Amino acid sequence: MSRYQIQPMEFRRLKTVDVHARGGKVRLEHLARPYRKGAGVAGLLDSLPKLLAAEDLRALVGAILKARRRRRAILWGMGGHVVKCGLAPVIIDLMERGFVTGLAMNGSTAIHDFELAVAGHTSEDVEAVLPDGSFGAAEQTGREMNAAFEEAAREGCGAGEALGRRVIAVASPGGRAVSLLAAAWERSVPVTVHIAVGTDTLHVHPAAKGEAIGAATHYDFRLFCSLVRELDGGGVYLNVGSAVVLPEVFLKAVSAVRNLGYPLREFTTANLDFLQHYRPRVNVVNRPHAEAAGRGIALTGHHEIMIPLLAAALIEADERSSV
Repeated sequence: MSRYQIQPMEFRRLKTVDVHARGGKVRLEHLARPYRKGAGVAGLLDSLPKLLAAEDLRALVGAILKARRRRRAILWGMGGHVVKCGLAPVIIDLMERGFVTGLAMNGSTAIHDFELAVAGHTSEDVEAVLPDGSFGAAEQTGREMNAAFEEAAREGCGAGEALGRRVIAVASPGGRAVSLLAAAWERSVPVTVHIAVGTDTLHVHPAAKGEAIGAATHYDFRLFCSLVRELDGGGVYLNVGSAVVLPEVFLKAVSAVRNLGYPLREFTTANLDFLQHYRPRVNVVNRPHAEAAGRGIALTGHHEIMIPLLAAALIEADERSSV
């Protein structure tokens, strides 16, 4: 016997509905199919449920394919972890296939790309070198990249373009082959580098000059605005692995483009990361599409799995459509 004064609610008079008439959001045709040996990437993708993130992945693949077909912009904004986890060759291959028309990087992305090309390694052990203050003090990285910023400011170009040219000049052929900066420069694919002063190891190097860094990265912001303008009418912007800098840069670019009177509607944005942070969610996935008839997609997973999967899906879909 319960000691509580309040009694459980009685359900005898509750009204029920017919389950067949009610319907539901999940139906038999949405269910996954078991993978069949030998079906390949296309078979794996076809076997996924017609629900949730699997449908979002298909929608992103379709949007990128349509953007290339309609000659609209396909822009990739990337944080440093994308390069650190070994994905530059995958992005370069997509660039060669026409699935990348512009790259936006934060400062760390450019550093990791530059060091892999020039030194063959990157991502120092911070805990081991922070106690003696040698963290971020790599001579060649700081000297060469800051020299590129000075060259950019002097010649009237952006940080991304100058860094690509610098990689071509100082890296070995093997290093150049895996560098996003070099690959984009060789193919005349615009690269913009968006630098927040004080966030990157380059800024403590004796060769760092704030006026050169500022001029080079501001040029790139204005160039990025021109790239964003080309999203109108079916382009795609992907934010991959940047939680703060690039989502903020993207939203300001969207506003600037519209402020100047250019149309910017009916495009797709996507955030791919292993956590869905606040700024990418609101600045990339949601806000740009307010009253703009576009779509935002959020896909959660590790870059080293998700980006090769997306690339494989694009390649398979492209090859099937050309048969």
